[in-house]
Amino acid sequence: MGAALIAVAIAGGVGACSHSDDTSTGGTSSSGGGTYAIWDPYPQFDDSSDWVKLLTKCGTAAGVTVKRTGYDTTDLTNKALLAAQQNNSPDVLIIDNPVISTLAEAGALTSTDETKLDTSAMAPNLLGAGQTGGKTYGVPIGANTLALYYNKDLLTKAGVDVASVKDWPSLTAALQKVKAKGKKGITFSAIGTEEGSFQFLPWYWGSGAQLTALDSPQAVSALTLWTDWLKKGYAPNSVINNTQTTSWQEFASGDFAFSENGTWQLANAEKLGFSYGIIPVPASAGGTAPAPTGGEFVSIPVQSKTDRYATSEKLVSCLTSPDNLLTTDTTLSYIAPVAAVQEKQVAANPKLKVWVDAVQAAKGRTGDNLGTKYPKISEPLWTAVQAALSGSKSPQDALKAAQSTAAAATK
Repeated sequence: MGAALIAVAIAGGVGACSHSDDTSTGGTSSSGGGTYAIWDPYPQFDDSSDWVKLLTKCGTAAGVTVKRTGYDTTDLTNKALLAAQQNNSPDVLIIDNPVISTLAEAGALTSTDETKLDTSAMAPNLLGAGQTGGKTYGVPIGANTLALYYNKDLLTKAGVDVASVKDWPSLTAALQKVKAKGKKGITFSAIGTEEGSFQFLPWYWGSGAQLTALDSPQAVSALTLWTDWLKKGYAPNSVINNTQTTSWQEFASGDFAFSENGTWQLANAEKLGFSYGIIPVPASAGGTAPAPTGGEFVSIPVQSKTDRYATSEKLVSCLTSPDNLLTTDTTLSYIAPVAAVQEKQVAANPKLKVWVDAVQAAKGRTGDNLGTKYPKISEPLWTAVQAALSGSKSPQDALKAAQSTAAAATK
């Protein structure tokens, strides 16, 4: 599942939900034993899965029984907020990284300083997604991000050496050659939701633009790139309504040279009827563009019985230890947040090298201390992308309107 979908819950606001009375911490124990509740966004894993077995193993090592509940991602965000209001939070919460700032600012999470969680081995750019107000609120369990899949056969027939694609001009030149051969250049998702912002951000950040200035010349250059691709027929008009799933389906048809998509498509890529490769999204003037990170953090919610934190810390440390991260991130199609584990992943599967490089260059959407301001910026941004691609506004006018809306919303 693409982690970009998760942020839809934030951007759309958090709604009310019913109380989950069978998944509270419920334990009367202190740190000396008892039952500890863990909530995660992986309902696809049942009790026979390696994931749940790991939770049980970590509980046993900590001398406690783990009571695990898996929720749909959006439902988990709502339940976590409600549980915090009712002083009924789980002991350990595994939550999508953009939600961290929302829960932290609501006073629902402990900081790593309070619980003595060790984050020293974690990649700073991935850890940044869980930081707000100068504090860190959990440990990343892994990350996914975006890159460009390409159809080797199409590029060969179009006379394109993929090694030459290093920046925006060389990518655009490759798209032009593909179109000249009667094929289609690139597909992506520009839908008017968080998915659209998620897919635009590598190009936006790759231009040098900052989310605090949506109408900067750099930002305009990024939106102009996409707009020009549509005008010249290098990208289809369908991108305006494409989700990441429908965009992938277009690429899987074999008619497109490139597709911007995520780590989570790796299993599907192996089923393609043609040879494929992967390159990072290029920045405007070359190099790897910073792509947004998806993936979850393992956090410790605030408890009235603070003596539970010591055991919760043991559980989180167990779940995020290098040995366990390798197994978990392989299961989730994530790149590990620890360099030593990343090396093991690439050794086991060399195709992950490009994803490791992309994750190392990536950044959190709520980073740069944006926190809960991010959703108020993202919606005007995707609205601007829609306006420019549909032709209702120029890129400059669309982003000027977006900046005005975002500035008013984030005062």
